[in-house]
Amino acid sequence: MTEYILRFIIGGVTVSAFAILGDMLKPKSFGGLLGAAPSVALATLGIAVVQHGPQYAAAESWTMIYGAIALGCYSLAVCHLLMRFRLAALTATIIAFAVWLVVAFGLLAGFGGSA
Repeated sequence: MTEYILRFIIGGVTVSAFAILGDMLKPKSFGGLLGAAPSVALATLGIAVVQHGPQYAAAESWTMIYGAIALGCYSLAVCHLLMRFRLAALTATIIAFAVWLVVAFGLLAGFGGSA
C-alpha cells in the first residue's frame, strides 16, 4: 500500500513540475506532452530501483522504451490510415493497434526484456 502512496506523491509532484514547465514553453501543447506519462514512468523506475535494484529497473526501462517506440509506430499508422486512406477513426485505431502489438512484442522478442 505504501508503494502506491509513494508512487502517487512522486507522480503528482513530477506531473506538477512538468505542467509548470509546459506552461512556460511555447506552444502550450507541450503541457500535455510533458504530462502524466513521463512522471509515472520516473516514479515507477525510482520505486523499482529501491525495491528490486538497478538491474531490474534497467530491464523495466527497456520495456518502457519498446512501448514508446511501438506507440510512435501506432501513431504514425493511425495518421496514415486517417489521412491517406480516409478510414473511420475507430477502424484506423483498431488496425493500428495490431501494429502496436507487432512492434512492441517484436522488439521484446528481438532484444529481450521482462514482460
